[in-house]
Amino acid sequence: MESKSVTLSGEMPGSTSSVEDVTSRNIPDKVRLHLFVVAGGHCEFAGCNDYLMEHHLTLTPGNFAQAAHIVAFKEKGPRGNVPDRPDDINSITNLMLLCPKCHKLIDDHPLDHPRERLEVMKRTHEMRIKLVTSMGPEMRTSLLIFQAPIGGHHIDISQDDVRKALNPRQPASLPGTVIDLSNLAGSPDKTLLAVAQDQIQRNLVTLFKTGGEADEISHLSVFAIGPIALLVALGSKLSNKISADFYQRHRDTDDWIWKTTGTAAQYTVIRHTEADRKGPVALVLSLSGKIDISTLPDEFTKQGSVYEILLTSQTPTPTFLRQRRDLEAFRIAYQEALAIITKEHGVIEKLALFPAVPAPVAVLCGRERLPKIHPALHVYDYDKTTGGFTYQVEVI
Repeated sequence: MESKSVTLSGEMPGSTSSVEDVTSRNIPDKVRLHLFVVAGGHCEFAGCNDYLMEHHLTLTPGNFAQAAHIVAFKEKGPRGNVPDRPDDINSITNLMLLCPKCHKLIDDHPLDHPRERLEVMKRTHEMRIKLVTSMGPEMRTSLLIFQAPIGGHHIDISQDDVRKALNPRQPASLPGTVIDLSNLAGSPDKTLLAVAQDQIQRNLVTLFKTGGEADEISHLSVFAIGPIALLVALGSKLSNKISADFYQRHRDTDDWIWKTTGTAAQYTVIRHTEADRKGPVALVLSLSGKIDISTLPDEFTKQGSVYEILLTSQTPTPTFLRQRRDLEAFRIAYQEALAIITKEHGVIEKLALFPAVPAPVAVLCGRERLPKIHPALHVYDYDKTTGGFTYQVEVI
């Protein structure tokens, strides 16, 4: 390793030390600046990503970062005794920007954080920062998160899962617009429905107002989980003037990232019963599971007309919706069903909806309904205790 001369403590500048020249521990300013830029001012330890240019609680501006050596400055230090030590121990390739906690962690437990693993963290983080900062405004999205208890159980939508699913898009703000009804777990259904609809209305008025975030960004990303009736109601309040993406929580991988392989979902629209043109009309969605038409209320099976959207490519299952194109194909089939119903029955006041569907399909059902053309949706839900369907909510 090539030695460099330094001024030792107590010596006058320009004097020559009798001590052997050693490499300076001080990292050059230009290297330190380079590190801050490529790290984006965030901790590079995988899963941390803390912003280091302000205090995490008070948000007071400041430099709370540390430049950490991957291969230690001294050979006896963490990861220091390696055969291929860098010629320049202070080079940008041997430095990571870390918060104090992560810096202490990797140095106190070097065997758990070997050189190779830290280099992967550094490379992955800096590639992501480069990608994000290369994006134009068109890659930003306004984020909407809706989470409500299902059967008394709450499922949290984490910010980390959201960021992974959005990539390469980035949220215009975090945490975005969050409608969280987790505190209502165990509440009666009527209470949950009433509170949810009120919160949906208040939050979305702010989100979509002129000059609001969604209005400025012109793109919306929706992560929603909750009772199907509420998801349909949520969708009905989303502006169809703004481009939107909807995300699905995948049970097999426990994430929200759309898959890119697999059999594409295909749908068909069929008519089961045919009664008077002006009689009650129902639309059944047998996608997450097959709905037994005989379990519908008598007014539809005996006195009305029942239509159904079915999967033709596979057996109905909660995991069928895997790719973005599966959701787009449903949107087309749903619009086709509404068009057929309008053609066959003319202007009707209400359409009974019996959905067995994933969350984004439910949201899409509310959003794709055109109030000036299509009837109000009366959404039903299957009640296991009675073995039949009960009316939940009107979407107008």
